[in-house]
Amino acid sequence: MNSIVVKTNVIKRNGAEVTFDETKITNAIAKANKEVDAIHQLNQAQVQAVADSIAKQVAQLPHAVNVEDIQDMVEKGIMEMRGYEVAQKYVRYRYTRELARKSNTTDDKILSLIDQDNEEVKEENSNKNPAINSTQRDYIAGEVSRDLTNRVLLPEDVVRAHREGIIHFHDSDYFAQREHNCDLINLDDMLQNGTVISETMIEKPKSFYTACNITTQIVAQVASNQYGGQSFSLAHLAPFVDVSRQKLKKQVIEERKAVGDDLDEEKVMKIVDHRLQLEIESGIQTIQYQLVTLMTTNGQTPFVTMFIYLDEAPEGQTRDDLARLAKEVFRQRIQGTKNEKGVWVTPAFPKIIYVLDEDNISEGSKYFDLTKLAAVCTAKRMVPDFISAKVMREVKGDVYPCMGCRSFLTPDNEKQREGLCNDDNKAGAKNFKKGEHKYYGRFNQGVVTINLVDVACSAVKESEEEGTDRFDEFWRIFDERLELCHKALQCRHNRLMGTSSDVAPILWQHGALARLKKGEKIDKLLFGNYSTISLGYAGLYEMTYEMTGVSHTSPKGKKFALSVMQHLNDKCSEWRAAENISYSLYGTPMESTTYKFAKSLQRRFGIIPHVTDKNYITNSYHVHVTEEIDAFSKLKFESEFQNLSPGGAVSYVEVPNLQNNIPAVLAIMRHIYENIMYAELNTKSDYCEVCGYDGEIRIVEDENHKLVWECPKCGNRDQTKMSVARRTCGYIGTQFWNQGRTQEIKDRVLHLSIPEFEGENMNVNAESK
Repeated sequence: MNSIVVKTNVIKRNGAEVTFDETKITNAIAKANKEVDAIHQLNQAQVQAVADSIAKQVAQLPHAVNVEDIQDMVEKGIMEMRGYEVAQKYVRYRYTRELARKSNTTDDKILSLIDQDNEEVKEENSNKNPAINSTQRDYIAGEVSRDLTNRVLLPEDVVRAHREGIIHFHDSDYFAQREHNCDLINLDDMLQNGTVISETMIEKPKSFYTACNITTQIVAQVASNQYGGQSFSLAHLAPFVDVSRQKLKKQVIEERKAVGDDLDEEKVMKIVDHRLQLEIESGIQTIQYQLVTLMTTNGQTPFVTMFIYLDEAPEGQTRDDLARLAKEVFRQRIQGTKNEKGVWVTPAFPKIIYVLDEDNISEGSKYFDLTKLAAVCTAKRMVPDFISAKVMREVKGDVYPCMGCRSFLTPDNEKQREGLCNDDNKAGAKNFKKGEHKYYGRFNQGVVTINLVDVACSAVKESEEEGTDRFDEFWRIFDERLELCHKALQCRHNRLMGTSSDVAPILWQHGALARLKKGEKIDKLLFGNYSTISLGYAGLYEMTYEMTGVSHTSPKGKKFALSVMQHLNDKCSEWRAAENISYSLYGTPMESTTYKFAKSLQRRFGIIPHVTDKNYITNSYHVHVTEEIDAFSKLKFESEFQNLSPGGAVSYVEVPNLQNNIPAVLAIMRHIYENIMYAELNTKSDYCEVCGYDGEIRIVEDENHKLVWECPKCGNRDQTKMSVARRTCGYIGTQFWNQGRTQEIKDRVLHLSIPEFEGENMNVNAESK
């Protein structure tokens, strides 16, 4: 009979999460016991003592434990009882069972997916519903691909390091298909010069509304042929506003002629403008609703970002039209979308980025009213996020969108062996202009992330065992791990080499990324400065604490953290120079990986305060979510690290409900404009369908020590009867999260402390900070 109550769950090999059962341990030891002579057998008390010891260890763990870890504990427990012969039999039995399992591990995982019994996959992606067939189909295909990748396509040392949480080889479930990560769609080329969708010629649209329809189809097609995020620019749709304006003007004049009305220019244009506004509303609604309701072959809505940069459009009518479109985008997003119950909620997509510049950032500037509307929108719906044109020009020399939520292209100004990108139309784009920088149509090849926390913990452990200097050990292990990442990134690059343009015509033949010939290889787009490939990093805070004993927000910690960031950049530059491949340092967003890394660290190094004592590790360079720091100091501090993460990163501040304090939002926006390239505000936008509560759904611990979401008004814990939206790692998540990410969300402290109030004119003395 169990003497210890264990509420920690066990993760089986197929990903299913089950209740800990101590009798399984006693039964396994008993089987091994029977295989040895009586003189070498453990007695019943010893067997029970081993089982009780393991139950106690498991009960103390703050996370679900893998079955392999329990088996390691069994081996150690038997050895501590001096049952060496029994331990030998147990190891042999375990090995035999492992061989038998290898033939059907993938089968078990697939069946657990279908039965919705795989906890790890169920909460792997906060925007994918694992219950629906299309998502399951994608996951099942992914399991087959992952199995093939691990057994055949990747080197054993890379697979082993990924499995142990030393590195993370992202999206291995798509690796076999020769797919890439993120895109910056050349929408301008596709709309202005035509494209082909599903073997159907799509000519230049003859109205704004048609252009919006085509855009949604392009986005869906692109999403079905890659696995990351994608971005398009609203400026590429702006010229079609005047196409509709002229078309409507012609129609109005013909109508008035037909009924004998006068053709007074002012009257005609009032009617035209009214009809144009209706078309703009319909077109923007088409984009917003279709992108939320579309389902790609990946079993999810497209991870798409809409980029709004007023100065990207020519000054005059087109720029004013772009501002008009942006206004409608914000107006509709503030309203939200209706869920199945008819309640207005916060949609996850498209993500929106609004660029702050001289003509919209200050009171009295031409487009400041639009910026105020953007502030209202972000206070209500968490978008738009903000890019500072001022800082981005200083850092990158240009202003252009990220590819999805954060992945940035390298500036189009680096000379490579093949020459400047802007002097070579290697992609065959029809809107190519020699001498102008090119960003649209470029892409990212993929990501491999290094676990910086593991480097630090390994260095400290080895220095203590060997009596060496911990920093010497750190830099040695760091370089070894970086070379392993380099090897893994080369696998990604080489996997894409030889890919035919025929595998994804929308990408490679019809303008989204290129206009290559049928059968032509994409290889030339993988070299030079055309596409990037990303070295990701995670856990800078925990790494710094383990090595220096302080946070990277302290002077001592900051110096060490910046030296690590610089070393990462230097390695990317070294590899780029040697191979003519655009390696770039990328602040990994860490959705499900944050939990995986945390559990691996706890298994390997135990619980270390401030380092491995959470079920998550920190995204990239961010200030730890529990650290008290004001919003303005946080953004200023993180800007220095963001500049050293050229392949992508986004900072955020956690704020309370600011819907009644728009001046505070504007103050933060002005601070972003002056200090940091790319940042966002994290607000809360939830709804309980049981009682109608419209506020923040809280996270609580249930009787099994599992974190669950609960309505503070009625106590509802049924996730199917609540709408929760949280910034996960750049994008907004709406399908809930694994236990590691949920704890991270729960632990977040506010960076702006303003009490709830009703007055619209309340302000915060923000800019003086």
